[in-house]
Formats: sequence, structure tokens, C-alpha cells
Amino acid sequence: MTRLPIAPVAVADVSAAVGVAPLTLVDVLRVANTPDFDRWQEQIRRTGGCSDPIHLQGWTITKDRATTETLYAYSTESEPGGRLRVACGNRRASRCPSCAWTYAGDTYHLIRAGITGDKHKDVPSSVRDHPRVFATLTAPSFGPVHNRPDTGRCRCGAQHPENDTALGTALSPDRYDYAGAVLWNNHAGQLWQRFTIYLRREIAARAGLTQSALKEVCRVSFGKVAEFQKRGAVHFHAVVRMDGPDGPDTSPPAWATVALLDDAIRAAAARVSVPLAAAGDFPARALRWGSQVDVQPIGALGSEELTEQAVASYVAKYATKAAETTGTVDRRVGELSELDKLPLPGHTRRLIEACWDLDDAYPERMLAHWSHMLGFRGHFSTKSRRYSTTLGALRQVRADYRARQERRERGLSEDLDDSEGSTLVLAHWTYAGHGHTPGESWLAASIANDIRTNRETAREALQDQLDWEEAAA
Repeated sequence: MTRLPIAPVAVADVSAAVGVAPLTLVDVLRVANTPDFDRWQEQIRRTGGCSDPIHLQGWTITKDRATTETLYAYSTESEPGGRLRVACGNRRASRCPSCAWTYAGDTYHLIRAGITGDKHKDVPSSVRDHPRVFATLTAPSFGPVHNRPDTGRCRCGAQHPENDTALGTALSPDRYDYAGAVLWNNHAGQLWQRFTIYLRREIAARAGLTQSALKEVCRVSFGKVAEFQKRGAVHFHAVVRMDGPDGPDTSPPAWATVALLDDAIRAAAARVSVPLAAAGDFPARALRWGSQVDVQPIGALGSEELTEQAVASYVAKYATKAAETTGTVDRRVGELSELDKLPLPGHTRRLIEACWDLDDAYPERMLAHWSHMLGFRGHFSTKSRRYSTTLGALRQVRADYRARQERRERGLSEDLDDSEGSTLVLAHWTYAGHGHTPGESWLAASIANDIRTNRETAREALQDQLDWEEAAA
């Protein structure tokens, strides 16, 4: 009887020492003391420490096609909780840091392959000799905001520190064009599409060719990512490359230079316009790119300030982010009244409210549906067909590697194209939920951190070895 009050005190002391809520710590101890904890850990490690894994129930059987003998059988009945946990695959770091880290890695390799070439991704190394630039297209001004200009002093008279929450917010909210801002975000995809059309026209004009003739000698490829500025406006970063007519395998014509590409990008951005007719109480307007268009050549092997690795890393960094940098939420707003329950910055809240105010006037734009994204409804990461490999192809390589590992461990043939071969696979899977308990979530985060630390350590060791070999050569 006298031992009962000791446990809560001990849990409270330990939770305070390790920075874990008492109830979470109790759940951690529960999970760690289950008989199948080791297998649960193995499942979570295989997901990379996913914070919101998908739970599956089912079975799979591999039979010898000739004899019908069962070579391998698996069922989730023997798994912890009778479930198999697989990674959620969410690209957003705010939802699942582990899966977002994998997504960022895939994006890095996709973008880098289009800059440096990679024989494993069907891009020749000769693309390094093709004209390549890193371009940034921004939104126009919708009203003055608090910022950190080169002079050091904002228009409000203050010198804002880098982490000041006022940065990006309107100097005069009542005069800020919130409607224009969310409509611009909402149509950013069309602005980009028209930009790519005009870019090809501008290149053709500078080469003295028609657009149809341009296709016979030159192809323009790109890989881009969207980023939210603190003011809540989207802008795009893009690698733009000029190839020969059949893509990266062919050389561009002699007239295709970085200078020509730079000039064509600026001219195309200036020409783009998406007209909007008047709707309800809202006037007609023309949506355009902002005047700040930045174009920088991409250097090879560090010969320029903007290196290939820096560009790929920059694009990958923003591929896993959405509008959360503005203080908005990372899930849809079902009703406007929900905003009263959310700790939103005033500027961000006005942008969300503007989406709802405009929803009836522009029903086909689904502004309320995308209000958590401040109106933006496009893809955060896209590429043209011949830029490089695809994210799907990178995922398939990873899946095939794991499948071969498992078949080897089971003593089966590693040939994955065995549909007409010696084995037959039967399977049945059903969805059984998702997520973790509080204690499981804490443990999964620890596993994810260990995995990431180990990978970064191995990567740094490999880079040190490559640097040493290069210096020795």
C-alpha cells in the first residue's frame, strides 16, 4: 500500500529530467516492456522512423509454380498488434520529418542529376557543358511590409532582427491588397505555365528561328520548386537548361549560351500576364510576375560562386516545406470559425480570410478549399519530362533493392521479373489505421534521429575520403 504514491513521483522526476511529458513517459515504458518490442522497433526502423505510419493487415504467400509447394508465407497475425507498419511517404516536414527527409534526398538527386549528369539516372555528364542557370521568379508587391533592407532600417523606422515575427507583415494592413495576394498565389501555376511558353518564344526569336524550327535544334528543360516568402506570397526557384533536340543526350546549338538564356528568361517573365475578369464586388485585374527576376549561371566543379551542389541542396530544402513558414496551418480549414481556435499571426489570418471572402466570386478556383495554403494550389516541386529522372523511378529503385534483399534472405531468386518464372506470389492487404500512441511517437522520433545521424556521419566520412583522394591526385 505504501508503494503506490512512489511511482507517480518517480515518473514525474524522470519526465522532468528527460523533457518528456509524464503520460508520454508512462506510455514509453509500456511499449518498451511489451514482449514484441524488438519487432516493433524493427518495423519502425524499416519505415525510417516515420511519425505517422500506415497500418496494414494481411498476408502473402510465395509458391513454387510447378509443384505448388509453399516457399514462403507471411501474415501480420504475428506482428505487434497484428499489424505491419509502413512509411506514410508524406513530403511535408511539418507532418513527418523522416519521410520528408527521404523526399528531400530524392529531390536533391533528381535536381543534381539534371545539372551534373548521372549515368544511373539516364543523364549524361555532358550536360555540364550545356547552358544552365538558376532562376528565381517572384510575386509583385501587394503593399509595403516590414523587412530588413540593405540600409538596415525598415520603412517603419525600426531595425528588425532576423527572427522578428513582424517581418513580412503589412505596414498598413487596411491598405494591403490581401485579395490580390491570394489570387496571385492561386494562379501562380498558370503564370509559370505561360512563362515556359513565352521562354521558348523568346529563345526562338533570339536565335532567329520559328518555334517549330526551334524544336528541331534545341529543347528547354527545367526543374523547379515553390517557396513561400514571409509575406505569404509564393515564388519559384528553377534550374533551366538548354539541350539539343533530343534532350540531354544531344548537344545544344552553338548560339545557345548562358547570356542568351538569361536575357530570354527576363524578357519572358516581363511578358507574362493572366487576366482576371471582374467578379462580384472584385474588379478585373491582370496578374503578373514581380519585377525582381534573378538569374545566375550554375558553375561546374565549384568554378563559380553558385555551385551545382548548392543549387540541388537549395531546391531540395524547399521541396519539403509548404506555407507553414508564414505561420499558417498544414491542414485544410473546414470552416472560417476554426480560425478563432488557431494561434495565427494577424497577417496570415487576413490572407486566409481573403480566400474565404473570394470563394463565391471565383467558385472554380476553390479558394476556401486552399485557404490553408493562402490560395496556392499548385505542386511544390515539378520538372519537365527530359530534365532528369523521376521521383517515382528513384522510389522504385529503392523498393527493388529492398525486395531483392528480402528474397535473398528467404532463399528465393532475386529476379523480380519472375511473372512467367518459377514462383507465384499471392497476397491480400487491408488498411487498418495509422499513427502512433504518444509513447510510440517519442520512440519513433528517437529512432528517426539515430538513423539520420548515422547517415549524415557516413556521408561526411565518404566526402572526406573523396576530398582526400582528390587532393592526393
